[in-house]
Amino acid sequence: MTISSIAIVGARGGMGRLFVNRCREAGLDVRELDRPLTPEKVAAAVDGADMVLLSVPVTVTGDVARCVVPAMKPGAILADVGSVKVLPVQDMLSAYQGPVVGTHPLFGPNPATGEKTGADGTAEALRVAVMPGCPGRDEAAAQAVERFMETLGFVAFRTDPHEHDRAMAFVQGLNFVTTVAYLAAQQNAGDIEKFITPSFTRRLAAAKKLILEDAGLFGVLFEANPHSQEAVRTYRNFLNVAAGGDVDLLATRAAAWWSREPSAKDAS
Repeated sequence: MTISSIAIVGARGGMGRLFVNRCREAGLDVRELDRPLTPEKVAAAVDGADMVLLSVPVTVTGDVARCVVPAMKPGAILADVGSVKVLPVQDMLSAYQGPVVGTHPLFGPNPATGEKTGADGTAEALRVAVMPGCPGRDEAAAQAVERFMETLGFVAFRTDPHEHDRAMAFVQGLNFVTTVAYLAAQQNAGDIEKFITPSFTRRLAAAKKLILEDAGLFGVLFEANPHSQEAVRTYRNFLNVAAGGDVDLLATRAAAWWSREPSAKDAS
């Protein structure tokens, strides 16, 4: 199975534009589709495409899938790029009897402006999580999507929707809710402006875009992730440890991020 032509739904959005540009640079046949999704526009963009890639809000994945599926050729791949996977993949499987593949690019729509730089200042690979919608049946489609992502300059790795969402509940969702809770709590501290330290200023700077520009997006993703409450409960348990005075225990556990055994990724 080979992907040489692709229809991108949500082509005017940030991630949609990124994929359109990367596909063109790779010499692929790319068709752009965006609202309004009229039957005529859908047919013109989707007909004959090897893959239809949904770059739309996770809450409308099912609706958009049902809109484009009637125009897809038999055997074409239906995929998405959402940051949550369990429910969107289920929605795609409900809408389409053909091969379904979920993906999540673990970077933003402008990776050249920041996401490629690691904590140590070195360049990081632009990784994309790939998962077959129906294990076994959609294996060939997942492999084709992995090759497609690598053609675009990304590094694909395999997972499944539940493993993905549980990880993202901690990596993405918990980062969001703890940041907003932390800064909201400062409102009860009185006039703290004259006490602000450089480390607090750095945290404010890191949180500015997350809260002022992306809070709505991350709020939706938090609600859509079935593992979000598990992550919050885990965090609350560790706060209880701090409340009991065992801060050293928490610091030791946190230090494991820097003392762990080198992984294959570290060694490469």
